[in-house]
Amino acid sequence: MPEKEDILLATYLKQLYLATIRECYQQVALKAQQESLSYSQYLLELVELECTTRHNKRIERLLRESKLPVEKNIESFDLKRLPRKVAHQVSTLLEGSFVDRRENVLLFGNPGSGKTHLVCAIGQELIRRKVRRVYFTPCSILVQELLLAKRQLQLPRLLKRLANFEALVIDDLGYVQQEREEMEVLFTLLADRYERGTVMLTSNLPFSK
Repeated sequence: MPEKEDILLATYLKQLYLATIRECYQQVALKAQQESLSYSQYLLELVELECTTRHNKRIERLLRESKLPVEKNIESFDLKRLPRKVAHQVSTLLEGSFVDRRENVLLFGNPGSGKTHLVCAIGQELIRRKVRRVYFTPCSILVQELLLAKRQLQLPRLLKRLANFEALVIDDLGYVQQEREEMEVLFTLLADRYERGTVMLTSNLPFSK
């Protein structure tokens, strides 16, 4: 292809934000020539490359945005340590349909039982498999952010920002001092998300508390 046409094509692809095609079209064209691919096959391969790259970059962005600890993933969690019934529930949760129904997930257990690891692993799979927007936060930090926003008259804005996430992972409810003001802002958040978004909550406290 003449150099002038190369320059024009690169310019148009840049204007169309087709970065992957702009980087790969010459290499794929050589492959298409060697393998006698049709024009449509050549175009299909380029478009597939563009879509795959965009998908992967979106997953990477969502994982960064989620604040989930990446080392706490499903590959590094020993599912065999779970009772058979719980392991089956985890398999169901990994499918992600509970987020569609805006259902909540509550994980209770003693310190060191793997609650945080498991809930983070589920959160990562929601992003990787279903491209969901997920946000992870320790409950103590979340409560302080809510209290600060309330004092600055910015609580509605913070609630709106958190509402953009389809699943909110709140870790270690038991470490929050159960003072009235702290519990009020936390209840405000949970009430705001009721039937509007999923909450995934862990706690060392018994369910009765």
